[in-house]
Amino acid sequence: MAVLAEEPQVRFEPSSFASSPPEWRGLARDEVRLLVGTREGIVHTHFRRIADHLRPGDVLVVNRSATIAGEVDAAHEGRPIVLHVGAELEQGRRVVELRTAPDAGRAVLDASPGDVVEAGRAQLRLVEPWPTGRPSSPTGVGNRLWQASVEGDLTAALRRHGRPIAYGYLDRRFPLAAYQTVFASVPGSAEMASAGRPFTHELVTDLVAGGVLFAPITLHTGFSSQEAGEAPGPEWFEVPASSARLVNEARAAGARVIAVGTTATRAIESAVRGGRVTAASGWTERVVTPADPPRAVDGLVTGWHDPHASHLLLVESVAGGALVQSSYDEAVAHGYLWHEFGDSALLIG
Repeated sequence: MAVLAEEPQVRFEPSSFASSPPEWRGLARDEVRLLVGTREGIVHTHFRRIADHLRPGDVLVVNRSATIAGEVDAAHEGRPIVLHVGAELEQGRRVVELRTAPDAGRAVLDASPGDVVEAGRAQLRLVEPWPTGRPSSPTGVGNRLWQASVEGDLTAALRRHGRPIAYGYLDRRFPLAAYQTVFASVPGSAEMASAGRPFTHELVTDLVAGGVLFAPITLHTGFSSQEAGEAPGPEWFEVPASSARLVNEARAAGARVIAVGTTATRAIESAVRGGRVTAASGWTERVVTPADPPRAVDGLVTGWHDPHASHLLLVESVAGGALVQSSYDEAVAHGYLWHEFGDSALLIG
């Protein structure tokens, strides 16, 4: 697997995981807690009050990728597995991950090129590791992510039998609608670009009325089941010319550019050319770290990431290690909830 050259410096133990979306806990989406961390200190509030900490002219970069139903029960050489289906590649191939049945608890690492996976009426044949030439597994033995050729209608199989990719900290299954943000309009993400989830239509309207600007980009997320120290794989992105222009104009005017999520950060930073953001699209392998920091982003709206996660390196690179450490210490002390249905942070270094 591709290994990061550096490890996150922030040290903490997560407080607790959100086992269900806030709507299932009696809250509105924008009623989750929000920790605001800046050089002036830390404030505890709720997401619907985020406007109190933004300024007219600030630009929020938001990901419009929509989540697909990418998990389906399948059979690998006749053995029950759970199949995770990700990005569409050339020649009709898909990125897939084989995981153990019935709960997708672990990666299946004994698959080989040429193996057949059956999902409904679709048949997938494993071709080679993804990314090409980078075998990946948590132990260095076997391979975790594959390119697979597809025979039959996999889209129909996912539409009929698929469900959102989920992990064991959730207390039940939730509908695909629970995994969409208000910005979602372009299907393609294996897992939700979750930093945008607490926004509501009403909150976006209020922010726009207050002079906050929105710059939409698209980045189709891969699987979040990365191992400690594993670099994020290639992901498809698009930064339209209108969003590039908006970011450049904001920076020239001295306004702040705040990415909503690590996906938005990766996309906009993948479009920086010669110190300016340009219209760009394609596969990005850009990994934002303190050693290769952001050039266009000043702040970040984000959820809470696990120790050793590559996303945490990106957060450190935007906000600075000291601010991130103090923010995580505060989040743990105050019982903030982790993962895609959890609480949020606004970090501006």
